Amino acid sequence: MEVVSNTAKRVDNQLLMITHLSQLLTHLTGFGGLLVPLILWLTQRDKIIGMDEHGKAIVNFQLSLLLWAIISIPAILLFGLGILMLIFLGIIAFVLPIVNAIKASNGEHPSYFMTIKFIA
Repeated sequence: MEVVSNTAKRVDNQLLMITHLSQLLTHLTGFGGLLVPLILWLTQRDKIIGMDEHGKAIVNFQLSLLLWAIISIPAILLFGLGILMLIFLGIIAFVLPIVNAIKASNGEHPSYFMTIKFIA
């Protein structure tokens, strides 16, 4: 028996933009920068065109940031290189979601560098 889905995907660049900007919750609350985009991605990936691609990019970026931060903590003992890395990660974690939100509102593909592909 074949199940046919009648749900048509729609274009919603504003929700894609909000998904990228929701990563900034980490700077405001200390958490939420991974949870909110993850929830938006999991609930909307079958309903919105491009949400699957943007959601995977965001989750991979947030997990990569977490991994890089964990790696930089022991690197603090190596002439303070970990501190520089944490400062760099903080700047990147603030700037790249804004840049990719603008890209999403223009209908472009997301691009986060230094990202490890945890979810393909």
